[in-house]
Amino acid sequence: MILITGANGALGRLVAAELAGRDDVVLGTRTPDSTTDSTQATQATQAPRPAQAPQRRIDFDDPASLDFTGVDTLLLISAGYGEDDIVIARHDAAITAAEKAGVRHLVYTSLSGDGDHLAYALAHRWTERRLARGPLAWTVLRNGLYAEFLAAIAAPGPDGTIAAPLGTGRLAAVARADLAAVAARVATEPERHAGRVYELVGERALGGAELADAVGGSYEPGSLGAAREAIAASGGALPYQVPMLVGTYSAIAGGFLDGSGIEANALRTLLGREPRPALDAYRAAVTGPSAA
Repeated sequence: MILITGANGALGRLVAAELAGRDDVVLGTRTPDSTTDSTQATQATQAPRPAQAPQRRIDFDDPASLDFTGVDTLLLISAGYGEDDIVIARHDAAITAAEKAGVRHLVYTSLSGDGDHLAYALAHRWTERRLARGPLAWTVLRNGLYAEFLAAIAAPGPDGTIAAPLGTGRLAAVARADLAAVAARVATEPERHAGRVYELVGERALGGAELADAVGGSYEPGSLGAAREAIAASGGALPYQVPMLVGTYSAIAGGFLDGSGIEANALRTLLGREPRPALDAYRAAVTGPSAA
């Protein structure tokens, strides 16, 4: 049996769609039978959940709900959206429950190696160490930042201007659907990937000017300070998320997330095909799926 955690989230729904039709898949979610998880899924990124797939309540903040009985392969989609101590506690509880239940293999969606400069990297690296020191067979998928996330932090304003402080930096963004396809493939053949850490970043790094061209706008990058003030004033970010977002801008602008620091990008190999153009995924997320 394969159990997917976070199956109502944007990535989890896409993985579930990849595995639709299999009779050995269980969808783990905090809210069984819910059609959406508003914290992670949006209309542009939701994929239909296979109706026949059974669901199981899996809530990382409720360790008693972490029932992995009968699970052979656990796809642990990172339970982010929290301070480091919260995320670490969630992951530790899930891994501990998997060990107690006799799960054979755990596949974890981590963060790309060039993301070590980011504020949210620590919980990912802690989780990787936790797996390496434990008894479970494991595979780590070090995902690059989503093209859809780039659409959120570098969307054009009402006049078409992209003011995100990306400077002259570039991001090796990945279409979320490609990362879901890789996760599904690895989860169905875990033995082939045991003990491997795969870097999965985009093959073509994107800069602000390219993003603007893709949506018919202009690129006029602002400052990090202005971005910090705007994020804090928006009311849409929790206090801990402000430095996370500003740090992401800074890392892109500084050239740390353009993929050049990745020695071996496994995206194309694990997909078995050419990756989807991240620019298309960005455009679709900004302007709607019909634009892809």
